[in-house]
Amino acid sequence: MTALRIADHWFARKALGDGITLLWEPHVHPLLRCNIWHVAGRDSDLLVDTGLGVASLAEAAADLFDKPLTVVLTHCHMDHAGGAHEFGACCVHAAEAQSLVGASNHLPLDLAAYSADDLAWFSGIGYDISGGLLTAIPHAGFDPGTHVMQAAEASRLIGEGDIVDLGDRKFEVLHLPGHSPGSIALWEVASGTLFSGDAVYDGALLDQIPGSDIPAYIRSMERLRALPARVVHAGHDPSFGGGRLVELADAYLNSRSVS
Repeated sequence: MTALRIADHWFARKALGDGITLLWEPHVHPLLRCNIWHVAGRDSDLLVDTGLGVASLAEAAADLFDKPLTVVLTHCHMDHAGGAHEFGACCVHAAEAQSLVGASNHLPLDLAAYSADDLAWFSGIGYDISGGLLTAIPHAGFDPGTHVMQAAEASRLIGEGDIVDLGDRKFEVLHLPGHSPGSIALWEVASGTLFSGDAVYDGALLDQIPGSDIPAYIRSMERLRALPARVVHAGHDPSFGGGRLVELADAYLNSRSVS
């Protein structure tokens, strides 16, 4: 069993205006600390990603979930789809559906599961996890050493050009592979708002993990660079504006350029 303390609360939240609320798990290492986005709509609401799945998001945010809810997974890595099993209907790209149903993108939460080489590899890609992946546990009896990701249902397959319609807000699906085969973003052209998942965020981007594809990531980043975004709400780290999106895209493209 773990010696970690029990957290007073597992999820934190912040209302950002424009009907958007950010939720996150403050006791989780940044490597696995996903941004969870709730968007209020007229006829239904949108939930972008579901977090790690070690505590109940449905219970913690029940006050937000007072209308029909469309759950969209930007991709099916554990930190984004771990809580998807709580929601009966999840939208996901076809290239990610099998990994969701099979819960195959699990990472151990117990540091003892990682070798010295593993720790060095994570450090080399920008994430020092030597202090552990959790700083607390969600409830008594939770054991990081035995926790596994739960399978979930992919009830609707979404892809390039599909629309997620909330009644008064419409988000277009952009397929942006590279980080994972079925990585998607949600683009609201009317407001210039992009929910980018892990296609881009203001931190160390991961393109050398199982399922990643650097040539595909380059194409996706070229596409993102040309997008007239006003604000980007990403899968990790703080939100940023369109100018920063261009800077991040240029930095990635320069780092992967070949002479």
